Amino acid sequence: MDKKNALRAGTLAAGTTLMMLLMSSPALALTRDDGDDPGPGLSVVQTLGIFVGIPLALFLIITGLVVALDKSRAKQQDTSRNVRVKAEA
Repeated sequence: MDKKNALRAGTLAAGTTLMMLLMSSPALALTRDDGDDPGPGLSVVQTLGIFVGIPLALFLIITGLVVALDKSRAKQQDTSRNVRVKAEA
């Protein structure tokens, strides 16, 4: 019974994928719309810089600011110095 269900699921997935591929028409993406004025393409370095480098730099800057401006460490150190322990006599 499991083979039958697996076969049915595989057939359904393959049929759905095939229909999606046939119904979509990537050739229509090549026709220009009115007012369409695409600029020059980006190189690989520019693409990596925009989509990888800039987000990574922003992440590092924000992380650095959070670590540098973190006050919780100073509070923990100050409170441990303020604890007074009775000396045993």
